[in-house]
Amino acid sequence: MLEIAHDRVLEFLHPLPVSEIWGVGPKTNEELQRLGLRTVADLANTPRNTLIRALGEATGSSLYELAWGRDYRDVVVDEPEKSISAAETFAYDLENEEEILRELLRLCEKATYRARQSEYKAHTISIKVRFSDFTTISRSKTLPLPIHGIQETYAVAKQLFIALKLGGARIRLIGVALENLVDSEGSVEQLVLGERETGWREAEAAIDQAIARFGKGSIRPARLVEGEDKDDSQDS
Repeated sequence: MLEIAHDRVLEFLHPLPVSEIWGVGPKTNEELQRLGLRTVADLANTPRNTLIRALGEATGSSLYELAWGRDYRDVVVDEPEKSISAAETFAYDLENEEEILRELLRLCEKATYRARQSEYKAHTISIKVRFSDFTTISRSKTLPLPIHGIQETYAVAKQLFIALKLGGARIRLIGVALENLVDSEGSVEQLVLGERETGWREAEAAIDQAIARFGKGSIRPARLVEGEDKDDSQDS
């Protein structure tokens, strides 16, 4: 969680691309780009009436206010979660696919742990990829039955990423989201033909128990541990 001091809100907001503002979807972003409005600062320094003429009364007014860090909507504290996500902005751009997939697994681990703790499963798995030039794309897949396991979520996320065929693209950020959430209790489980009677679900239940007792990071997929060992050896 990142807390921005009141006197630094605009300093934080204005360099961001307009696509980062809540409510800016692909179509609105396309219209803003057509108008030459690429950053939040560009949006903030455009007259409100100009935005209203281009985007309509509701959208134009809302985006103008948000660009100046003003949001007059009521805070709702007990609204059910609509999605559970995890994202990482890297200290340097990633190009190696193996390294990117390891980070993708790490994010799946974070998001699915939160989903299981909240007793949710997801029908839709989404990924978000941001490149070094801040261009952002997203892809999603909706499943017939909901999931919340690390490995099954990672399998979907990996499939989505591989299908992008990015080659050696330089990646600044990657994210995973679990969407279309349903309560775990009473939901139908996806069974795999030939699956062993005990497997990933039992392993993940044991992992959750270990984390509850010993804390986060006490037990995790071997691939992530191996990756950390390599990083440590490079630093030493």
